[in-house]
Amino acid sequence: MQLTAAVSLLTILQEESISIHTYSHSFLPIILQNLEHRDAGVSNAWLETLLAAIEALPKETIRHEILNPLVSKAQLSQTLQSRLVSCKILGKLANKFEAHIVKREILPLVKSLCQDVEYEVRSCMCRQLELISQGIGTELTKNVVLPELVELARDESSSVRLAAFETLVNLLEMFDADDRSQTVLPLVKSFCEKSFKADESILVSLSYHLGKLCNGLYGIFTPEQHLRFLEFYKKLCTLGLEQENGHNDNQVQLQTLEQEKKYISVRKNCAYNLPAMMVFVDPKNFNLELYSTFFCLCHDPEVPVRHTVAIGFYEVLDALIGHLPEILELLSTGGEGGGSDSKLLNFPELIPALTRAEQRAATSLKWRTHEKLLQKYACLPHVISSDQIYYRFLHRMLTIIMTNNVLPVQKAAARTLCVYLRYNRKQEQRHEVIQKLIEQLGQGKSYWNRLRFLDTCEFIIELFSKSFFCEYFFLPVLELTHDPVANVRMKLCYLLPKVKSTLKVPTNKHLMQQLEMCVRKLLCEEKDKDVLSIVKKMVLELDRMETSLDAFQKRFYENDLLDQQKEREEHLLFELEQLEKEKQQNEGRSTSMSDKMYEKKRRDSKTAATLAKTIPMSVSGNSSAASSSKEVKKSKLVRSQSFSSQALHSKYSNIDKCASKSSSGYSSVSSVGKGSMFSFTDDSFRTRPSNSSGATTFSSTSSLPSSSRNTNNSVDHKSNGSKESHSRKVSLKNRKSNS
Repeated sequence: MQLTAAVSLLTILQEESISIHTYSHSFLPIILQNLEHRDAGVSNAWLETLLAAIEALPKETIRHEILNPLVSKAQLSQTLQSRLVSCKILGKLANKFEAHIVKREILPLVKSLCQDVEYEVRSCMCRQLELISQGIGTELTKNVVLPELVELARDESSSVRLAAFETLVNLLEMFDADDRSQTVLPLVKSFCEKSFKADESILVSLSYHLGKLCNGLYGIFTPEQHLRFLEFYKKLCTLGLEQENGHNDNQVQLQTLEQEKKYISVRKNCAYNLPAMMVFVDPKNFNLELYSTFFCLCHDPEVPVRHTVAIGFYEVLDALIGHLPEILELLSTGGEGGGSDSKLLNFPELIPALTRAEQRAATSLKWRTHEKLLQKYACLPHVISSDQIYYRFLHRMLTIIMTNNVLPVQKAAARTLCVYLRYNRKQEQRHEVIQKLIEQLGQGKSYWNRLRFLDTCEFIIELFSKSFFCEYFFLPVLELTHDPVANVRMKLCYLLPKVKSTLKVPTNKHLMQQLEMCVRKLLCEEKDKDVLSIVKKMVLELDRMETSLDAFQKRFYENDLLDQQKEREEHLLFELEQLEKEKQQNEGRSTSMSDKMYEKKRRDSKTAATLAKTIPMSVSGNSSAASSSKEVKKSKLVRSQSFSSQALHSKYSNIDKCASKSSSGYSSVSSVGKGSMFSFTDDSFRTRPSNSSGATTFSSTSSLPSSSRNTNNSVDHKSNGSKESHSRKVSLKNRKSNS
């Protein structure tokens, strides 16, 4: 009944069922009356309720109802239970009053209880000194509390000495360097030296606080003292294992079960303090000073010790992920600047480990860790090969974009996917990824996927050249102006300035016309007032923008230079692909081959046949494309629909034809600078693709996706095959002539 009553009054206080004034008037006397109940459990329950009430009670009530009676309750003439209760109440009261009140009315009681004749009272009061120090400040702590702690640290009772040691460790930050070196350090050294001769429970506490102690005194240690404390830690890490390891068999007596439990607790505490001791020895010296101890803890015979080592890694997890690019580079090359051909041979477990790490992060509740991990995985093109990324990571990123429920994680996956696409060295793989992005995101049934498509396009604008974006993503982005969901159209409107920044005139004059048509159509037909408001704002911003010319302009010099560099890198990837094909063909004809080259050919044999047919990416200014042989050019014209780039070029060619017909009644773009947004008299233009493919998966025989989700046309591929083949030929011929 007493326990239930104590819990009930505590619940009333926590839920604020009545006013604090009513509570102090009605219930506080009952709580104070039962503090000295003869049953220790009942007394502690009422004490817990009182300590919680002190947080909410006004100062005057505390002073009159609790502090004043405490003067008599703490006297030596009172019972042991009464003095123990007084110690705990004093620790709570120190934070409720100003320092001068604490100094005048509370500290005298604290000193008296620290010198009590019963060791239980001295130990209890010693453990409250930390709370009291926080209430009185640094100066009073140094002048009043520290002398009491020094005296208690030399107490005849081991429990009092242990309480003093733990309090000193917790208060290290409040002591200056002189106090720590002249007062605290000698006490700590003496305590550690006597710990092995004392009760094992002292070793348990010492091992728990050792990490905090070593780092708190780090600045005042001499090299000899630093080494002594490190050796002390190492000794604790193997406590109780000497007999198992075959050492001192004649000297070590049989340990009792209780001793074994305490030794396990000591080693477990050492494992808990391992991260702190890594800082203590300096990470640069870890291999020399602490690796052997770390190895022992990882292979400890007791599961709790090994478990503590494992869960302790969370303290360095963020730092580990933050330095993941450097770590992966060292792992993949074995610490040497080896080439990409030998990376997997040096560390074959790397890719499975990275895959498992991402999967575990994905299934955990720590989405920020998952986000950071995905961001750092963007370094993989510099660590492993393009094929390894394509088959093991790239499709995983697309799955995360489409299925994960956390927006920052989706965006991190989208950007990393764009980086993988940027450094992919096989054109057919690039076309497949582009197709999937357009089909499964840009034309996805879920508006959420279409929003992520726009995020992905923003990253593509950032990472790729302007010509790349215009070639593959410009029209699919504009198609979203007809999206049935207002949020998608709204996000597209915010992206329009970046979309326009990718255009150059006169090369992209037709794309500029289509952009202006789409914006005009939004202005005329948009019914959602929020979207319409954003459209009007974006129109003003678009009008203020100046469009880049094909030639260099002084005001765009830096941006144009950066874009040219991106184009050169994209051309370089194409050239590397051609060189690899030629190299593989030459190796195939060779009769003698070294072991290393044989292994490389075996790994690439699955893709060699495909690479031989790959269509070079058509990019303006690429001189290598013009030097292809006639047979390769002829094969390009008669290829089937399995190559996605042809379908994409064919579709864009049809769109260009449609745009040229539709623009016969329009005036031309009058300027490339300000005020060029609306120069058309008809706004009825809308892209009508000839293919209504709605496939959400990609196969070797699928064509690039239609740029519209709203079309209902269905065309028989057999009857239209010749027309599509002809359009593809015309498209490729036009593209060659433009090049």
